[in-house]
Amino acid sequence: MTLDPLLIDVLACPEDKGPLLYFADENLLFNPRLHRTYPVRDGIPVMLIDEATTLDAAEDARLAAKAEAGGAVSTSTTAGA
Repeated sequence: MTLDPLLIDVLACPEDKGPLLYFADENLLFNPRLHRTYPVRDGIPVMLIDEATTLDAAEDARLAAKAEAGGAVSTSTTAGA
């Protein structure tokens, strides 16, 4: 189940208030600045800092490369503004 495009437009990291990268095929939202992911469960983003996963360097690099190759959708670029 993918996220509604309107929801993607307004999502931001709960900690730094910046945009996230959404990986629909992996059901997760990625904050490359904090090296952290947030799960998406049953089409609902779990935006709780306590539920986030801090990534190791290899996983962070994998997601960054996948996003660079077009495998992710960015959430609002005006988040936190």
